[in-house]
Amino acid sequence: MTLHFVLLLVGFAILIKGADWMVSGASSLAKRINVSNLMIGLTVVAFGTSAPELTVNLFASSSGLNDAMFGNIIGSNIFNLLFILGVAGVIYPLSVQRTTVKYEIPYSLFSALLLFFLVNDAMFFGADHNSLGRIDALVLLVFFGLFMAYIIRQAKNETQPQDEIQTMTLLKSVLFVSIGIALLVGGGKLVTDHAVAIAASFGLSEKLIGLTILAAGTSLPELATSAVAAFRRNTDIAIGNVVGSNIFNILLILGINGGIREIPYNATLNMDFFVIFFGSVALLLFMFTFNRNKLDRVEAVMFLVAFVGYTGYLIYRN
Repeated sequence: MTLHFVLLLVGFAILIKGADWMVSGASSLAKRINVSNLMIGLTVVAFGTSAPELTVNLFASSSGLNDAMFGNIIGSNIFNLLFILGVAGVIYPLSVQRTTVKYEIPYSLFSALLLFFLVNDAMFFGADHNSLGRIDALVLLVFFGLFMAYIIRQAKNETQPQDEIQTMTLLKSVLFVSIGIALLVGGGKLVTDHAVAIAASFGLSEKLIGLTILAAGTSLPELATSAVAAFRRNTDIAIGNVVGSNIFNILLILGINGGIREIPYNATLNMDFFVIFFGSVALLLFMFTFNRNKLDRVEAVMFLVAFVGYTGYLIYRN
């Protein structure tokens, strides 16, 4: 047990360093190739920080851990919305671009609604069981393709503002991003493996492990990246990382998992979907309260309070 705790701390240290290198490299890369930080956050950083979810879910799917797999994605998205944006917003109020309010946040909400519709076969189609099948997976991947097409079009129209981002050579920028991603994935895997081992020793259920330990563990890269970005006042990457990661988690990762094999879905997770809907709608509403297009510290604290309440509910439900 002691070894698990030691390796857990080592994983945290690797995650923090990986996040630091990721943000530095991605910011420099955005400036050098004249692409906005938001676009880099929605793509390169979002994909890099979602890599642990993909790795863990492929393993969980192949092992038949269906509740843990769905719990990991649903829990990760909740963790991203309530806890990570809460922490980042407390560190520094997060300014949000108009395009994010108008397109990316609603698309993230739409992705969650789409998944809810696709996996609840008994509710919507009168089937005798719920699952994410290959046709469902194809639908998710099609909408992921549409999202990437939108990102590419936006990248052509947006330019990087002149700010105080440190500019490195192109090679060094790419190396920082690549090594940062590798450290994030490795650290996330290390933390997740040993956190699950610790949790399992206390007899927690597969679903609860997926919604809490796995979700938090695989979301640590997003937490580290957004926290570092907020500390550096790079709010576009802090916001883009979370919104982009939530879209990647549902459309790409579950699209890949469902394309490999049909995955049974436990309808008791529907209640957790509503927390995602709540967080997404609240984020949209917060863009029109206090300071417009900004997640203020008061609103960030409200997210953290909601996350604590949700976690307490999970423990009570278990």
